[in-house]
Amino acid sequence: MSHVPHPRPCGDFRSTYSDDTSLFRTKVEGRIVYLGIFALLIAPFFLNDYYLSQMITIGIYGIAALGLNVLVGFTGQISLGHSAFFGFGAFASAWLNNTTGIPVFICIPLAGLMTTAVGMIFGIPAARLKGLYLAIATLASQFILQDFFSRADWFSGGAYGSAAEVVNFLGIDLDTDQKYFYLVLFWVVVSFLAVSNLRRSRDGRALVAVRDHYLSAEIMGINLTHYRIMSFGVSSFFAGVGGALYAHYLQYVSVEGFTILLSIQFLAMIIIGGLGSVSGSLLGAAFILLLPQFMESSVAVFVEYFKIVEVWVLSLFQEAEAALSIANEHARTIEQGKAYIKEMSVGAVIILFLIFEPEGLIHRWRLIRASWKLYPFSH
Repeated sequence: MSHVPHPRPCGDFRSTYSDDTSLFRTKVEGRIVYLGIFALLIAPFFLNDYYLSQMITIGIYGIAALGLNVLVGFTGQISLGHSAFFGFGAFASAWLNNTTGIPVFICIPLAGLMTTAVGMIFGIPAARLKGLYLAIATLASQFILQDFFSRADWFSGGAYGSAAEVVNFLGIDLDTDQKYFYLVLFWVVVSFLAVSNLRRSRDGRALVAVRDHYLSAEIMGINLTHYRIMSFGVSSFFAGVGGALYAHYLQYVSVEGFTILLSIQFLAMIIIGGLGSVSGSLLGAAFILLLPQFMESSVAVFVEYFKIVEVWVLSLFQEAEAALSIANEHARTIEQGKAYIKEMSVGAVIILFLIFEPEGLIHRWRLIRASWKLYPFSH
């Protein structure tokens, strides 16, 4: 996967190996990240509940998408059952808290570990498959776990779902968006920092080698089965943590929320954000979650202008009252199809990105950033 070279400022020499593998490529980049985290820390004091809710949802789905990016973007595997592991983490956290009384704050990482075990179980047979066969195997895991959620009343509550308690941290109930935002922000920072360090480690380079050319990786002594199963485990852990955060944010979880459609949306997040990119996972999650809202507002604006134009055209041939009645009927028809338009927009965006921007939003951002640094020089 090609990347745009990142021009370093003059005098920024990398004289040691530790400097060359630093987390941030430049000091300015590190300062921007720290400034962004500081801005997020004070955001609840300035934003209302609507914007905080959107940011919480983006953070939760960004964590789950990050896990899928480890599997697909780093290792080159494919998964069509990621939402099932996301759901398992949600049910597992609620079940642990309800049956054992373990504090919810501790149940969230424990749910991630339980999901890791389940993901590695499914990863054992999937580790020896690739291509279409791997896609079908992961699709089977989606339906197996969905059926388990529907029938295991003791674990998931069956068709009735399960209640998830409010997170309590040091005697403080995180029962508002302002408070829950900090919990999600904590897990977002921890998750993205962990995967960034994983990518720079020996295991992370082995995962990328498996993706780039598995035969060459095997010749170099990399155990393909081990790292493929490991990638399933890491992916499942972040899916489980994201699902647990999702469950305790809604305080209720049911099987209807973890369908194959959500798995496709997770794939769309990492494709649009950028395969193999850590920050691209969060960008893709924000894009996919905000796209339906943008489409809904766009359709509403389109309907208003459509009514005005149609009434004007029809009034040339018939009475104004009849023209208005026909225009209102057509507008209602478009409004009824709004839900289908929002769903189709996700599929259309995936196709457009695969055609025109296959490396995702993060690649476009790198090009823009490089142009700022190199302008007006062509090199």
